[in-house]
Amino acid sequence: MPIKWSAAKVSEAMDEVEQQVVLADQFIAEAKARAEAAKKINNLPQYIGQRINYLICHLDRMEDIKGAIASIRKDIPDGAIEAERKRTKHGSQESLI
Repeated sequence: MPIKWSAAKVSEAMDEVEQQVVLADQFIAEAKARAEAAKKINNLPQYIGQRINYLICHLDRMEDIKGAIASIRKDIPDGAIEAERKRTKHGSQESLI
């Protein structure tokens, strides 16, 4: 049974999202390194250290973002992208049914 939404467009959108995440990855890693360095500041109060740990925890969520992208891709039915591309190879036209 064909799906009514565009699997190819979803896949392309996830490619674009992933490209942006890859670009952000190095900046997030640098932010995490700087936060780790901030934890080593002399005489840092415990409550500030806890806040920095909270920040680092949030920076680590980049892996959650990558997992969400993979999950979306996994939920695209097998063969749906290829079937859609084959169907629209010679142009697209709305179905009358």
